[in-house]
This record gives sequence, structure tokens and C-alpha cells, in this order.
Amino acid sequence: MRAAEAGLIVIDQARFPDLMVLMRFADIGLSDELLSAVTSAGYDIPTPIQAQAIPSVLMMRDIIGIAQTGTGKTASFVLPMIDILAHGRARARMPRSLILEPTRELAAQVAENFEKYGVNHKLSMALLIGGVQMGDQVKALEKGVDVLIATPGRLMDLFERGKILLNGCELLVIDEADRMLDMGFIPDIEHICTKLPATRQTLLFSATMPPPIKKLADRFLSNPKYIEVARPASSNLNIEARLVNVLPAKKREVLRDLIRSEDVHTAIIFCNRKTTVRELNKSLQQHGFRSGEIHGDIDQSTRQKQLEAFKAGTINLLVASDVAARGLDIKGVSHVFNFDAPWHPDDYVHRIGRTGRAGAKGKAFTFVTKADEEAIENIEKLIGGKIERLGKVPAAEAPVKATATTAKPERAPRRERAAKPEAPTADRAVKSEPVPATTPTSKATSAKTAPTKTAAAKSAPKSTPAKSDGPDDGWNGPMPGFLNFSIAE
Repeated sequence: MRAAEAGLIVIDQARFPDLMVLMRFADIGLSDELLSAVTSAGYDIPTPIQAQAIPSVLMMRDIIGIAQTGTGKTASFVLPMIDILAHGRARARMPRSLILEPTRELAAQVAENFEKYGVNHKLSMALLIGGVQMGDQVKALEKGVDVLIATPGRLMDLFERGKILLNGCELLVIDEADRMLDMGFIPDIEHICTKLPATRQTLLFSATMPPPIKKLADRFLSNPKYIEVARPASSNLNIEARLVNVLPAKKREVLRDLIRSEDVHTAIIFCNRKTTVRELNKSLQQHGFRSGEIHGDIDQSTRQKQLEAFKAGTINLLVASDVAARGLDIKGVSHVFNFDAPWHPDDYVHRIGRTGRAGAKGKAFTFVTKADEEAIENIEKLIGGKIERLGKVPAAEAPVKATATTAKPERAPRRERAAKPEAPTADRAVKSEPVPATTPTSKATSAKTAPTKTAAAKSAPKSTPAKSDGPDDGWNGPMPGFLNFSIAE
């Protein structure tokens, strides 16, 4: 009987060299109630990170899990946590477990996973995120929760207000640790860890393992099991990635052409700045595209509505900043467009990871201008390979360089500016002649014979009284006003 007929899958050795076994969820120690919920959700075969992490978590081991986005990291800690927390009782303001997420969207997504897989368990849960009122969150904490899912900022706020106690937390999950590092949350996480019991289980998941994250793990994890199912910072082999050479002024036009020419079902378009997100979304809508936007300046309820509209197909293009680049599990994203090349190489891996999920195929296009070449080199260095380019460097950029080298004709105006100071010099020479300066007739004559001196003649009356006293050899500047007088005879 073939593996497919038996409901099993064979792990691709090229993609997952560390896991060459045939395994189902029923084989990794989950309870019958949890298996029923997983089966109802349509899953039977664990991903490599799930197959390796879940048994170790159930054995109460500390875990370091390194896996790229779209590999099922969330379920690898949600599923065993449900079974571990099935026994026990929550106390007021003392959560039994804590999951730290870098963004509101990721926190909400983890909460959805607990609701889906914990349908047969009576676990209480609270979500602490910014952008919403604290009142309901505080009420939930006062009743006692088994699972607390929080962003570091809101958790620290409530902790400092005395609304939450962490000395009863038995299990800590630090998810998307490298994203936490990018967002500057590591000091907060270190502070939170010092408030937790020393004897706890800690799970750390990340797509990459930069030195600060390794230092964090060495300090707060106890003899962790290291699980890696993909080379750090590698890109998904299911994603067809391309670089698109483009002029900055042509980005929107090229994007519209690509959307029309490609078989785009749903796509996420990433920009580096919030203002770019707003302007690009407005432009796409004006050209008849069904697009929406999501970035940090949008309040939580609006962001959630945009995500729901995208998932439901009301809109099929989502323009986003990097707030949505990590961990969002939206099925069926066929394309990712990097309208701006990411500033950080790691963000490239996480951006394009929104497509090609769960074994599906996807395409990712990154727009590249002359200013992005260094960033692209860093990305290719990180992923360990070259990314195919579409088209050559636009020839329209060549005249820009030529203009810089042949800019001598533009210096003509400088000669004009240099000539202007000569006029006052000539003007002073005219003023030094006493007859034209004191005779109105000479002004008219001067205007007829020398039109270029008309402006100087208009200002001559201001200095006329000074000239009646003769030049002052000790002062070569303009005559002060307080010396501008004459003695009546």
C-alpha cells in the first residue's frame, strides 16, 4: 500500500533532512480530545517542526525551535499547551501560561488557534493587546486565565499598574523572537522573564537565530532542545522569487501591469513606509483594483476588518507595512509584491513567506531601483543564492549619470550671480561723482544713456546727504543713519 493511500506523507529529504519518518498526529502523544479537534480542523499529518517539538514539549523540555514562516510553528506549541493545561485551576490575576507575540495580529491569530483546537477543553484565555480598552482585559484577568496571550507593551503596562501577577506562570512561549528583536522588545522580554518563576518551562521560536536571541536563550532557557527544520533565513522552495528592475517613478505602473498579467488570486503588497502604504492603496483603488491597507497607524478594529475582508475575498489586494510581515496565516495568497525592497534582509524571508504556505506554490516579486542594490546583495548573501532578475537595468537611468557629468552648462546662472556684485561697484563709482548725484537732470540723462544704471539711480537720493560731507577715508562701508544729517546755516 502506498503512503498516500494509508493517509501518510513522506518527508522530502532535500527540504527536511532532519526528519525522515512517517508520522501522524496520533503518534506524537496528544490526547483523544485534542486529536478529535485537530481532525475536525482537517489535519492529520504534522509538519516537521510539529512532529519534533510536540513530544518534547509534552515531556516538559525547554525548546528552541528554528523554522521559517508557514511551517506550522504556532500549532507546535498551541497543541501541547492545551494538553498540559487541561489539568489545573487558574487563580485571579495569576495566569498559568504566557505567550508573548510581537504584534496584535499575531496575538489574535494565536488566540484563534486556541479556540479552534481547544474546543473540547474548558480552558480560559485572555488577549492583552494595544489599540483596545483595558477594561475587558482587566476583568478577564481578575477571573483567572489558563492562557494569557500578550504583546510586551500592553503586558508591561498592566503589570506596572498591579493588574497582573506573573509568579504563578508555569509555561512561557516567546514567539517570533527575531521579530521581537527588530521591534526593540528584547529589554521588555528580559524584564518579564525576571518576574516569572525560576522553575518554569520556556519555549522560544524564531525564523532566524541572531546573536542577541542566542544570548537571550542562553540566559533564560534551561538545557533546551534545539530543533531546526530549515536552514536559518532560508527561503521557501515553493516560492518562485524574482527581482524586477524598475525606475522609482515607474513603480506603480509596473505593479499594475504585473497584477494584470499575472494570475493573481490574492496578493500582499509590502511597503517600507506607512505613507507609501496609504498612497499606493489610494492609487490602486483609483485604477479600479479591489485593495485595502494595513499598517501601524490604523486602529485595531479597522485593521481586523481589513484582514477579514481580505480573507473573505471582498478585497484581493492588501497593501501592508511590515506590521503584517510576520506570522499571519492567510490561506490562498498567490503572490507577494515587495513594492519597496526591505531594509532588513530577514524581512525579505518573512515577507515572501506569506505565499507558498502549507505546500502550495507562490510567486514573489521584489522591485529594485539603483538605491536598492546594496539591500539586495545583503538579501542574497543571507539566503545563500542569487535571485533571478526580470529585465535589465532601465536605460532611462543612464541620462541621469550623463546629466551629472555634463552639468557645466548649468553653471551659466552662477556667472550671472557673480556679475551682480559688479553692479553695486559701478553704482558706487557713479555715486562718487557729485554732479549727477545732486542734479535731478543728470538722473534723467543717465537713464537715457545708460539704462542699466536706472536701479542704482533710484537709490541715489538715500546717500545724497552723506555725499555733501565728502567721503570718509576712515570708513568704507555704508553710511550709518545717525550720521546722516546736515548743519543748517
